[in-house]
Amino acid sequence: MSSYTLSESEQELLLEKLDVFKVQGRDKRGRNVLIIIGKHFPARMVSGEVLKKYLEEKIYPKLEKKPFSVVYIHTDVQRSENFPGISVLRSIFDSIPINVENNLEAVYFLHPGLQARLFLATFGRLFFDGGLYSKLKYVSRLEFLWDHVRRMEIKVPEFVHDHDDELEYHPMMDYGLESDHPRVYSEPPSKDPISVYSMRCIA
Repeated sequence: MSSYTLSESEQELLLEKLDVFKVQGRDKRGRNVLIIIGKHFPARMVSGEVLKKYLEEKIYPKLEKKPFSVVYIHTDVQRSENFPGISVLRSIFDSIPINVENNLEAVYFLHPGLQARLFLATFGRLFFDGGLYSKLKYVSRLEFLWDHVRRMEIKVPEFVHDHDDELEYHPMMDYGLESDHPRVYSEPPSKDPISVYSMRCIA
């Protein structure tokens, strides 16, 4: 029996409501952009099988015919909340249709941080083949992202801008050498609409 408390249809609806994946805007070369907001991913609420099904039915059909790029927003991702696990990631990458994989031309990884860099340095080649791994580009600030994608066509959540501003004042946070905990208390938790996953999200 599954340990997930939501049914498959409820898990799919949760992904939709939280806007984890969306095809929006274009990059500087005119390619469609798939935006993935890591903080919004409810890893403890959605199974790997449901995630694969959702991508196959809702996302891949929008990408399979033309070249595209990915903007993965890693801002404020917490391993205990938003990380689906190594086995799930491997399963997802293995299931990407070949026509979609062939059309993927760049992956922009925004606000990677030290732990994410170490993880990809260790496990990245297990998930990507040589060609895909070479398309991964770390982007430490939003200003550098706009060198690659069309700013006016991409909607970035406010918390991403806030984190970017803090990195300007505390650059050592990029490398895990300075705590980012003060940011947690800069606003009341109630302002974060997805801090608690509940049925209200999918009502």
